[in-house]
Amino acid sequence: MKKIFTPKQKAHIALEAVKTQKTMAELASEYEAHPIQIGLWKKALIENAEHTFTDKRKKEGLRQQDLVDRLYKIIGQRDIELDWLKKKLHLDS
Repeated sequence: MKKIFTPKQKAHIALEAVKTQKTMAELASEYEAHPIQIGLWKKALIENAEHTFTDKRKKEGLRQQDLVDRLYKIIGQRDIELDWLKKKLHLDS
């Protein structure tokens, strides 16, 4: 039967593998997981560890600023169209 690990369990096992106090075979035996799978979890942990420390508030601020800039652009375009329509209607009447 296939054993299913929670993300928390995977992280714990991967951290144990990063510590290198035990061999992959020892970890595999202890946690009943395949050594290759533990190696993949370890690799994923190392490659994605930097994302843990990214400032999410800064990212959110950038997204909000992009939205504000886009909305100002739309408002400017609408103002131009409105001015054009006012001029057109004034000339035709």
